[in-house]
Amino acid sequence: MMYEQIRGDILFTILYAGVLFMALIASCYLLLRRGNAFAPDIIPPVRLRRWTGVYFAFIALNHVWYLPILYLTSNDDILMIDLIGGMLDSMTVFPLSIVVLLSMLQDRRRPLWPIAVMTAPVTLGMAAFIATRNKALYPWIYAYLLLMGLILIIYMVHATRQYGRWLRDNYADLEHKEVWQSFIVLAIVLLVFVIYEFTSDGPVYIYAMLAVNAVLIVYLLWRVETLTDLSIAVKEAGEETSEDHAPAPNPQLSIRNSIGSLLEQYCEQPQLYLQHDLTLSQLAQAIGTNRLYLSQYFSSRDMTYNAYINGLRIQHFTNLYREALATHQAISIRQLSCQSGFHSYSTFNAVFKQSMGMTATEWMRTSES
Repeated sequence: MMYEQIRGDILFTILYAGVLFMALIASCYLLLRRGNAFAPDIIPPVRLRRWTGVYFAFIALNHVWYLPILYLTSNDDILMIDLIGGMLDSMTVFPLSIVVLLSMLQDRRRPLWPIAVMTAPVTLGMAAFIATRNKALYPWIYAYLLLMGLILIIYMVHATRQYGRWLRDNYADLEHKEVWQSFIVLAIVLLVFVIYEFTSDGPVYIYAMLAVNAVLIVYLLWRVETLTDLSIAVKEAGEETSEDHAPAPNPQLSIRNSIGSLLEQYCEQPQLYLQHDLTLSQLAQAIGTNRLYLSQYFSSRDMTYNAYINGLRIQHFTNLYREALATHQAISIRQLSCQSGFHSYSTFNAVFKQSMGMTATEWMRTSES
């Protein structure tokens, strides 16, 4: 068996112990420490922090379970530990990885019970295989895993796109809020699980799994520490207030006739858009309307709140540049972008190119000529 080739391998033992302790330390850190040691200026989501801590704990327990394989000599005992371990993983590590991914999406709290329902057939199939050793069950389990993986990928694509739309409808700045990397994490988790369940030829895959587990631990720890908690904004967006349901003869007419002028008076003229991380709710309060009507206003113009605010910021940047050029002042793109309300220079570059069809440097060259 493949485990005979790694038994006594000092390098493998060191790597195995290293991943185990990485998971254990990361779990204790997330579950026991309240503050954020790596990014103290960011408050991460408590729910994501706890679920990721639990996920790391089960990764550590997973490695503890397989430790006897390194010392046992009976192939039957090794096979039994391997099979039971696979069943336990399908009950814990795999569903918890899905829970962690869903916890990153903060637009709403999604139910978790479908995950248990979805992974139950895998657990039952593994249990049946352990009891009967009927190899005919393996193709069915394999086919179900592939189907489940496809469904998960489709759902995550839809959910993350929905989450991105929600961010752009409610936030002017998206730094430390987007989670597109979840696709990569999902793909890695699914790949590792499939390889783990159905590969049994050679020790290479075991080393690959250790490497992937180490990368996952580092990535997820970074993701938890750098993702901003948006639960307050979600609560505000979901609250029903008397203002949101105030009687109006024709809400759509009210939006068309007043919100545009209110935005000009209370957002554009006083340059409120320069405020970093200005949310839709804050802007609605500033102009004297409610979040629902303001959101409808932007939707009626086929734009997002994020596009509206960043459009004003780009216009502010171009005005600052022309003023500096006219007065022969020293020009720094980074400094002007910061003065225009962009907290991140990379975000400014992406927004400018999307808005103007060229980079800021290219635009400046055309303006000077």
